[in-house]
Amino acid sequence: QVRLVESGGGSVQAGGSLRLSCTASTYTYNSASRAWFRQPPGKEREGIAAIDISYNTPYYADSVKGRFTISVDNAQNTVYLQMNSLKPEDTAMYYCAAGAPVGDLLLPAEYHSWGQGTQVTVSS
Repeated sequence: QVRLVESGGGSVQAGGSLRLSCTASTYTYNSASRAWFRQPPGKEREGIAAIDISYNTPYYADSVKGRFTISVDNAQNTVYLQMNSLKPEDTAMYYCAAGAPVGDLLLPAEYHSWGQGTQVTVSS
């Protein structure tokens, strides 16, 4: 497992932008994929974006496609989530995760390491 530390959450009005960061303590062969998940109060955790660090190939849930961008800085061992055109329904606790998925890259069970989460609140 790796230790993940997220930052960048906060409160913003609808239409605004935020950038989340997730820095890993190390790189291991079984943490070659990073993903962002979110969990609104009382709801299940939802995978929204993932990236394979080796191939720099992003994947997005339909709910964020065209608005959110996942990227990686290998030198800093950091993954970013740029969130634009935010909506009130984007309000949630956001988590980053590391793993080596063999199936759905947006499925929580495919990841073995998780950050502590950072809150994003979007007001109308």
